[in-house]
Amino acid sequence: MAANAITTSCCIAGGGPAGMMLGLLLARAGIDVIVLEKHADFLRDFRGDTIHPSTLEIMHELGFLKEFLKLPHQPVPRLVAQFGDQAITLADFSHLPTRAKFIAMMPQWDFLNFLARKASAYKTFCLIMQAHATELIQANGKVIGVRVASRDGPAEIHAPLVVAADGRDSTLRAQSGLIVTDFGAPMDALWFRLSRRESDTDQAQGRFDAGRLFVMLNRGSYWQCAFVIPKGWNERVRAAGLDEFQRDIGMLLPFAAERAQDIMDWDQVKLLTVQVNRLPTWWRKGFLCIGDAAHAMSPVGGVGINLAIQDAVAAANILAMPLRGRRLVPQDLAAVQARREWPTRMTQRAQIAIQNRFVAPVLAQKDIDPPLPWPIALMQRLPQLQRIPARLIGIGLRPEHVTSPALPPAPRNDPPHTR
Repeated sequence: MAANAITTSCCIAGGGPAGMMLGLLLARAGIDVIVLEKHADFLRDFRGDTIHPSTLEIMHELGFLKEFLKLPHQPVPRLVAQFGDQAITLADFSHLPTRAKFIAMMPQWDFLNFLARKASAYKTFCLIMQAHATELIQANGKVIGVRVASRDGPAEIHAPLVVAADGRDSTLRAQSGLIVTDFGAPMDALWFRLSRRESDTDQAQGRFDAGRLFVMLNRGSYWQCAFVIPKGWNERVRAAGLDEFQRDIGMLLPFAAERAQDIMDWDQVKLLTVQVNRLPTWWRKGFLCIGDAAHAMSPVGGVGINLAIQDAVAAANILAMPLRGRRLVPQDLAAVQARREWPTRMTQRAQIAIQNRFVAPVLAQKDIDPPLPWPIALMQRLPQLQRIPARLIGIGLRPEHVTSPALPPAPRNDPPHTR
């Protein structure tokens, strides 16, 4: 063992929603856990900012909901889309059997900082910033730790469980030899901000026009916008020029087209490469993938962050007692996948169907407005049917509830174990 080696019960690579929630729940159960985050802070734009009712219900079960909702956020009680000149309600969350009957639009950095603050109340929790897990340490066919590049120099962390929660381009997943199955996607998205004014609507919305699909999310002082393009068209759009892009955006805005002039150069426009993929096997001995490292989700429905949180809750429910008792076996890791694989498969299947049967034809329809899909037309005649997509988006399939054990936070005289 190297001189600069650390030993813990669980090492989690990645301080995103899945990694931070799992770290919090394991620390809450009295398990020593280290979370590694390669950046110096959580301040990255154009990340998933939709906190769905299923995640808000988890926050309630942890006793955090009231405090959490004091953070700046915009409640979205229904999803609305514009088809030509017709505004359509796609999902109404007001009937969900949850405490919070809305999607909370909240910057992901606020969400992650909140989880980090709550987790730091436990002496068993350690968050190390600017620490990148670069390599798995293996012995006799089992993962026993990770090598880390950090601001303090190289180090090793040894643990009976290493969790990859480091995203769709997971370094540790690549190291593990687990192979990803890719299902493809017909689109990418260009993300950017537009200023928001007091006279603007509060409503998050999507717009479907001939050859164009545009989404606007209310972030309080600005709009976070996504202009959906055919897969691989980023360079083509940029080559057409910024003026053309501004004109396209201006035609889609629910207010004066001049607002598109907020986009003053291409540096303000970021490409989101859409992926839909999944690991056939999420684990090896001593190693588990969760969240985007196990399954990259399409942005359709904005459910990726919430699927990641559900993975973390299920993993804590199943693994907390084996980790506390130092009796973790491969069957425990397989149980996490068995619990979460079916809802992941079904959600991805629905996303792929929407992408292929609706998004791709809309993007290909250049001359006339796309027809209203029959399921959406039926929901307008029978509004109670709006509860179905509301439940699928807001709660999802096989929602998780916190059953992992809880120890009270211990009084601490030292500063929170975050560095």
